[in-house]
This record gives sequence, structure tokens and C-alpha cells, in this order.
Amino acid sequence: MPMGYVATTTLLTWCTFFAVVAPRRPRPLATMSFWFGMVLNEVPFLGMFAVVASTALAAAQGDLGSPASKVTAAVAFATIPGMAVSAWRGLRTDQAVGHALEQGLGTGWRNHVHKPLRRHRPWARILLLPGLMRQRDVQRIPNISYGDAGRRNLLDIYRRRDTPQNGPVLIYFHGGGYTSGAKNREARPLLYRLAGQGWVCISANYRLRPQTTFPGHQIDAKKVIAWVREHAPEYGADPSKLFVAGSSAGSNLAALCALTPNDPLFQPGFESADTSVTAAICLYGYYGHFFGEEPDETPSPNQPYAYLNPGAPPFLIAHGTKDALATVEGARNFVAQLRRVSDSTVVYAELPGGQHAFDLFHSPRFEAVVDGVEAFAAWVLTAPERTPDSAR
Repeated sequence: MPMGYVATTTLLTWCTFFAVVAPRRPRPLATMSFWFGMVLNEVPFLGMFAVVASTALAAAQGDLGSPASKVTAAVAFATIPGMAVSAWRGLRTDQAVGHALEQGLGTGWRNHVHKPLRRHRPWARILLLPGLMRQRDVQRIPNISYGDAGRRNLLDIYRRRDTPQNGPVLIYFHGGGYTSGAKNREARPLLYRLAGQGWVCISANYRLRPQTTFPGHQIDAKKVIAWVREHAPEYGADPSKLFVAGSSAGSNLAALCALTPNDPLFQPGFESADTSVTAAICLYGYYGHFFGEEPDETPSPNQPYAYLNPGAPPFLIAHGTKDALATVEGARNFVAQLRRVSDSTVVYAELPGGQHAFDLFHSPRFEAVVDGVEAFAAWVLTAPERTPDSAR
């Protein structure tokens, strides 16, 4: 029996289980769900191609003659229905995002968006090259310093090569639990998509533990906003149209930035800088455990709950139902508390079958989220006459 074929089949079967079932408890199984299931959950088509290609290769080499090899082939093809379940969940994301936009912005939200939105997703890239990020019309300007902490205070700029004029700005913060991560890993399909549409997108590193702890991460995030306010026009951007976004821990940073404009606690030495934002986009974030049901429940100062206020800007929050690292229940609760307090729109998209880190690839799920972000941003920028109470 060909050992390479057995190893491939075993790995695909193992990963398919964690992609489809995705147990969230106990913690060790949840961690395994993330690490082993995340890729096939987002790009199951590649898993299907791997099953067909490895079986065809084994057959061409005459390795499927024994009963054991035939059993292995049967097991390999038995994973395809599981991958199809993952694919179906990903394809359903567009419905979930569409429903979230209608619920959050109102059924007539399209009438307020005067910018044409994408009609078709890049299916060739999704099916064949989901990890290919670069676009010919987008320039990435890497490693610009915004602070004095070396490589942890560097940012990358994504902009159209013909140099946009007065483009909106998106600042993005990576995930990693404040212990790891880098600015060129997650959400790149979003950064390249918006940059291609005339935005100026900025992805920034920030200091991690043990180099710093709270509020050091947040101070760095505010420094990025202050840098953008000062330097964005040099790159064709209009800093008065400034969106902040993040994934996982970066989502926590983005939410705190949106809820604490010009807070001197997070701006030591640059207290006069304007760090207000137009809106926030939070992807699979961890928001803490505060439920606000009892008077003596006080949220930690590193949780967005501690800063909820009626003047919060519009939020778009997206979270997967199968997230093994930051629970969907936590996202639901944060959305409920934010909607209860804020006077602005809160759009919440709950993604069927979505796992943590759903923004790594050009997948059907994340491309649907990208479309939702673009629609949300266009609405925020072109619908100043909105009435929050009716749109929430």
C-alpha cells in the first residue's frame, strides 16, 4: 500500500472532521478545531482537488489493487461530502451578510449607496488560487515607521498605483492574542479589494507581550491613527473618512479605538491628536466576558464593554458560528450591549460554519464579508441623513 496516499487520506480525513464538526469544548479540542479545520473550512475545494488528484495518481501507479488500498480510496472519497458541507456553509454567507445589512441599515439601504458595488466574486481565484493576494493595480508600500518601537511600530500602505485622490482610509490591526501576529497575514483580500477601489488601506504592527501589555497595545493603535491624520494626504487619502478594522485581538483594538476617541489615557505625549474614527469593522473578535446584568459587574479596562457610550460610531461586526477561539456567544452579547447603548448603527453578520481566522484566503465566506464591508462603508460615507433608531 502506498504510504504517501495513506498519509494524505489520513490528514484529509482528520482535517475534514475538525472543519465540519468543529468541537468547541473542551479547550484542547477547540484548539484542534482551529488548527486542523481552519484551512479546509475556508477552501474545501482544494481538499476535493487533493482527494481526486492523489487517488488518480495512486491508480496511475497501480497502487490501488489491494483490498487495503481500495478501503483507503473509499475513505478518501468519503471525505468529499464533509468538504461539501463546508463549501455549502461558506456559500450561504452571502445570505447571512445580506440579511445583516438589511437588519442593520434598513431594507432600503441600497437607495442610499451611490457607488456601484461588485456584482460577481472572483471565482477563478477562489477555486484555483485562494492564497494569491497581489493585484496589478494595487501598490504596497511596506515598513513605514509610525513610532519608536522598531519593527513593531511599522505599517504597510496599500493604494491604487494611479495614486487615489482623497480616498477613504482603512486602518487594519492583525490578530494573534497580543503575543504573535504580523501586519501582512490576515484580511489581505479586504485590503487589496478596497485599495483597488480607490481606498488607502493601512495594516500596522503593534507591540506585543512581553514587550508591553495593556494599555501599550492600545497606545500604539492610537499612534497609527494620529500618524494617518498627519500623513495620509501624502498618499492620496482623506483622513476625515477614516475606518478602523481588525481581526481577533486586532478587533478588540479596533473596537477600543472607536469607543475612546481622543482619550488621553491612550495618547500619552500626543494628547492633542485627533483619534476619532468614522466607523469600526470587527472580525471574529474577543470582547470579554462582561454581561452587564448585575450592578457590581465591572468590565476590565482592556475590554470594549468598559467604554460603551451613546456617541459610538457605526459598527460592522462579523463572527463565525463555529469559532473555536472567540465564541459566537461573546460576539452576540457584545452586539446586544452595543446596540442597547449606542445611538449609531450596528450591523452584525453571523457567518454559518465560520471558524476563527476566516479572512486568510479568497474564500466564498470572506469574499461575501468583503462585499458586506464595502456596502457598509459606502452606506456610512454616503448616507449622512440616516436615522440610527430606525436603522438599528
